Amino acid sequence: MIAYQEAQLDALGDATRRAILARLLAGPQPVGSLAAELPVSRPAVSQHLSVLKAANLVIDQAEGTRRVYAI
Repeated sequence: MIAYQEAQLDALGDATRRAILARLLAGPQPVGSLAAELPVSRPAVSQHLSVLKAANLVIDQAEGTRRVYAI
């Protein structure tokens, strides 16, 4: 249980990941939409989403050829 909580705290320690979570509070979004609103590249947003997913802070779902992320 401690490792799980530490992973979540580590994930939340990054300002970009907190910004992604704040945008996902408005509802599910694909990576492209998130990247358009942030000052980092689309691949960087994907990496941040992978960290958030590993910490069980977001989920993703395939919709056609894109992945949509939600809290």
